[in-house]
Amino acid sequence: MSAPEFNLALEGAPGETVRLSPLVRRVLAPNPGPFTYRGTCTYIVGEGDVAVIDPGPADAAHLSALRHAVRDERVSHILVTHTHPDHYPAAAPLAEATGAAILGCAPGSDAASRAVGAASDAPYRPDRILACGERIEGPGYTLTALATPGHAANHLCFELQEERALFSGDHVMAWSTSVVIPPDGDMGDYMASLRLLLERDDRLYWPGHGGPVKAPKRFVRALLQHRRQREAAILGTLGPEPRSIDDIVLQIYQGISPSLLEAAAQSTLAHLIDLAARGKVRSDTGDVTRKARFLRP
Repeated sequence: MSAPEFNLALEGAPGETVRLSPLVRRVLAPNPGPFTYRGTCTYIVGEGDVAVIDPGPADAAHLSALRHAVRDERVSHILVTHTHPDHYPAAAPLAEATGAAILGCAPGSDAASRAVGAASDAPYRPDRILACGERIEGPGYTLTALATPGHAANHLCFELQEERALFSGDHVMAWSTSVVIPPDGDMGDYMASLRLLLERDDRLYWPGHGGPVKAPKRFVRALLQHRRQREAAILGTLGPEPRSIDDIVLQIYQGISPSLLEAAAQSTLAHLIDLAARGKVRSDTGDVTRKARFLRP
């Protein structure tokens, strides 16, 4: 079936349940910020017997809103795209309240989150780790896991077969490019995961933050081009004399907010790790780290 287009903008206040399509509802978490936009999008899939995707932070108001949204329904599955702390901590309390099983990505590292000061101590203990291609079925819906490492090593997307929609987590978002922070984030994997999406025929994406991606292939091509341009800009700053990542960032991210400088530095490091692996750059010490200095081979 093909879903009609309901509320395709990011409508609704935090805690409000917004109907997006015949099979999808969204509850926005109250955690806006430079990396989360207006907040984490928690999705409810199905009717009566439902799955919840990315339950979000363990915020009392958000948990209350989720429980109210499914108050007359059975939550059979809680699915997690990746273990960054704006996506998973509510899984355990929601599972305890509803009896649902927690499924999805493998337990991961907080390294990327710690790099920008946003790590969580909440445990993530899935009842089952989903392999790429594994399906979860409910009345009228089929969700299939798709491995998309890059933003996080354990990142999964979930395809909703009946509506040709993809819950894209933080892999692809319309409001911003995804941050890729080593060692948990990997630029080579991220680019490969973007190319994987070009082989698909999804109608739209429902991301972890912000509104939908309505022309997926065109948008993914633009993301790939953006990353290639960023790579070229980094290479353009380098010559025979080594330069620090901070110097590179100040040259290619002109006008960036000071609060985002470290995230930009980590993203630049991710590019440099990938470029070094391909023999296009080297460091003055031989180690590709945040504190190294870089030059052309």
